[in-house]
Amino acid sequence: MHKLGRGSRDKVQQFMTITGASEKVALQALKASDWHLEGAFDFFYSQPQISVTNSRHLEDLYNRYKEPDVDMIMVEGVSQFCTDLQVDPQDIVMLVISWHMKASTMCEFTRQEFIGGLQSIGVDSIEKLREKLPSLRAEIKDDHKFREIYNFAFAWAREKGQKSLALDTALGMWQLLFAERHWPLIDHWCQFLQVRHNKAISRDTWSQLLEFVKTIDPQLSNYDEEGAWPYLIDEFVEYLTENGFVQRRK
Repeated sequence: MHKLGRGSRDKVQQFMTITGASEKVALQALKASDWHLEGAFDFFYSQPQISVTNSRHLEDLYNRYKEPDVDMIMVEGVSQFCTDLQVDPQDIVMLVISWHMKASTMCEFTRQEFIGGLQSIGVDSIEKLREKLPSLRAEIKDDHKFREIYNFAFAWAREKGQKSLALDTALGMWQLLFAERHWPLIDHWCQFLQVRHNKAISRDTWSQLLEFVKTIDPQLSNYDEEGAWPYLIDEFVEYLTENGFVQRRK
């Protein structure tokens, strides 16, 4: 990097720190984006990750966590996986990792999900995955990826065989996801559901809430009562205004 100016060198170092990429990859991404960091991140994450994983290492890692009598990683294995990564099982990075693995059920990984997911991330050891945790967490800040992870979370957290998401589970997932997006109405939304709804959450409500959060400002100044929102969101707006949590301008 001796031929680069100080500003460019700093960007290369910052890019490498956040993504875990090599200097060569960092230079390629930054040059492709005319040295704009945000553009470089978009370029990097849109490219298929080059496989640098050792399949034998991945098999050994899978076997470390799988059940002794079932070809699957279950709750105990996931707990040990989190311990080895030095992360809390409730850490949102575990949701991001599960999204990369295309896991169908919370706290379970099939062989294909676990090995394929780590290959897509580009790691074949706990140490390498631990080094990637900052960049995996950073993915939640990307609007496109957040939407994908948010939509993935509904089916992932749902009980097997159920079409809807249990309310308590939905509340926990919303608190986890929107803590990252700093939606100021999240506590009111959760309280409203417990007081007024107290039922499982449909996929439509789950999906539409994200649209509501992204498009309607917290003071509801641009909320259209004639809009095609699910009845639950309309009721939530009424709840906010009736209780004086939000003063809407007529």
